[in-house]
Amino acid sequence: MPIKEPIVTVEAASTEDATSTDKQIYIAEEASVNSPEDLDEEDFSDIDQKKLLRKLDLRLLPLFTILYLLSFLDRGNIGNAKIEGLTEDLNLVGNQFNMCLTIFFIFYSALEVSSNMVLHNVKPRWYISTTMLLWSIVMTLMGTVNNYKQLLATRALLGIFEAPLFPGISYMLSRYYSKSEILVRQAIFFSAATLAGAFSGLLAAGLSQMRGIGGYEGWRWIFIIEGLLTFVFALVSYVYFPMYPDESSFLTPKERRFITHKIKHSSNAENMKIVATAVPEKSLGEDNASDKSQVWAVLKDWQSWTQLMICYGTLVPLYAMSLFGPTIIYSLGYTSTEAQLLGVPVYALASGWCVFQAWLSDRVGLRAPFMIFDILCIVTGFSVLLGFNTITNPGSQYAAMYVIGIGCAAYPLVVIWLSNNLAGSYKRAIGMAFQIGLGNFSGAFSSNFYRQQDAPQYNLGHALCLGFAVMGLLFSLIAVSGYMYCNKKRRREVAQGKYDDVPPEELIKMGDKSPYFVYRL
Repeated sequence: MPIKEPIVTVEAASTEDATSTDKQIYIAEEASVNSPEDLDEEDFSDIDQKKLLRKLDLRLLPLFTILYLLSFLDRGNIGNAKIEGLTEDLNLVGNQFNMCLTIFFIFYSALEVSSNMVLHNVKPRWYISTTMLLWSIVMTLMGTVNNYKQLLATRALLGIFEAPLFPGISYMLSRYYSKSEILVRQAIFFSAATLAGAFSGLLAAGLSQMRGIGGYEGWRWIFIIEGLLTFVFALVSYVYFPMYPDESSFLTPKERRFITHKIKHSSNAENMKIVATAVPEKSLGEDNASDKSQVWAVLKDWQSWTQLMICYGTLVPLYAMSLFGPTIIYSLGYTSTEAQLLGVPVYALASGWCVFQAWLSDRVGLRAPFMIFDILCIVTGFSVLLGFNTITNPGSQYAAMYVIGIGCAAYPLVVIWLSNNLAGSYKRAIGMAFQIGLGNFSGAFSSNFYRQQDAPQYNLGHALCLGFAVMGLLFSLIAVSGYMYCNKKRRREVAQGKYDDVPPEELIKMGDKSPYFVYRL
């Protein structure tokens, strides 16, 4: 069958970009073309895209959200166990409890960076499900530990086995959804992190009442039951966790080809306003670059480091609230059961705002304004915690927890913002792993902010979280300024004809450094 000539047209990204309409370019998202037939323009007019999108949502989002909820539940339930007597029963002294929190994030963050590289060579269903099965076993056994060393070891193993889930699912979503579709889906997935706080409080309040059954303390049952719950869903994921789109059994052959076509040809359309049809294999040059070269490209990119600082500014407070939220509420004078339950509405509000904000952000096509608003909420909340006394103003301190919870919804926007502004699936996957992996070291920071000797006011922890939030705010403004400057410079250079003589193949290889790539604000 003859191969059609490529028809690739760049449309103006805005009225200011009208000078770029006559330029031909395509930024490749994948590096393989399977057969000459794949190169032909295929008629997808009979595909009901809304129906297909609903099909994907129903098949992917419930499972992904539940798995991530369980992941966050299992790493954070130690905070609930603490106010049920864990530290006293295991005779933890000094900073031993904090070290048990820290070691999880050391292993978790270190392995997240390389996890997506493994995912390129291993079937996602087997990789994610097996690691989940292993962490569920560790979680269950954590309910049987009797001393500091055993708790430390189980937390380390938990970090190792939980590491692949978050970057793996994030990458899987990017293989099924285009940029215009992914943010709300990512937000639903990410909202499980805040929703886990609500579930954790409810479960802990109930499970702690099992104290004495089997001779076990209540906090042990929190670990055991939640570990067994994860074990059940790990088995379910062996059956229902999806493969890549071109292998998915729940899709028809034409739906598989359409999704692959959609991601390949329109993943950058929202930023570059590209309309593309068949593209010859030799033009698909960007992802032919080695993983090593893409790692170097990410490390050299100014936005990788700027966005990492923003990530720290949002994740440090998020992990602080996840790990020490029950302790902070408990310090206001409530019983352990009351403290568990009072955390539920805080996290429920945060979860709802996370999804609504993502929907609104998609409607207006902006990320930064919402993220800056969220970070300002974090700054306000921790300022209140620092400014009001725990004993005399417990109501003000509890209200501040709601404000901080709303602010912690910034994290999904941080991840999506960087993803939107990276071109090429390899660079995007590595960039996301870089940001998520190194960003999760913030959990190691947060783990040591709230010390027993600082109770009940915890001024040191509040001040450090406030400082990180202010840093995140400053780097958000730097990122916005940088993106606006780059977009303006590129428009000017295109208008001056600077790239008129550059071959399309070279422009392709420039990826998000192409003059036709428009950074999203």
